[in-house]
Amino acid sequence: MSTTDDLIKLKEKTGMNWKAFAKYFDIPYRTVQDWYLGKRGMPDYLLRLMTYKIEMEGFRRESREE
Repeated sequence: MSTTDDLIKLKEKTGMNWKAFAKYFDIPYRTVQDWYLGKRGMPDYLLRLMTYKIEMEGFRRESREE
């Protein structure tokens, strides 16, 4: 599985759109867009940190919908 696929799955887990997802992590929207489109490579360590942040903050899609 590629880093892009993992990024998409992480975003889907949050239920956010791409702009909200980028803002949540304080990453420029254009950078996230380039990762998604395959124009730039996303560092593996960054995906691990993003996943860790979501897990540690107890972020779940259900909690965002309330």
